[in-house]
Amino acid sequence: EVQLLVESGGGSVQAGGSLTLSCEVSGYWYYYSMAWFRQGPGKEREGVASLNIAGSTSYADSVKGRFTISRHGAQNRILLQMNSLRPEDSATYYCAACRGMTPFQALAGDGAQCESWGLGTQVTVST
Repeated sequence: EVQLLVESGGGSVQAGGSLTLSCEVSGYWYYYSMAWFRQGPGKEREGVASLNIAGSTSYADSVKGRFTISRHGAQNRILLQMNSLRPEDSATYYCAACRGMTPFQALAGDGAQCESWGLGTQVTVST
């Protein structure tokens, strides 16, 4: 069972730049899909990327080809590599654990179906 999620790696970058977010997972996430969500100012929370223990992944259309979600080796860290960042990527990014879902299902809606959340890390992309 996932007990705690802690995000890190946010910051400020110029458009076109890159950032890597990290989510430290406490607990065993075998039955989960781990997902990244984001919420920008005045916007709904949206799913960004997700993966399961088998390595299957799913991405929002807006980030396909630019963002990559992965597991950091044997460590219990979920990474989100973000390249070619745009101002519209500016948001607070949250890590979530979604039990019993495929990566595609985990990104559906606003994440209300996911049971554990981190506190978020801020990403700001300037022009």
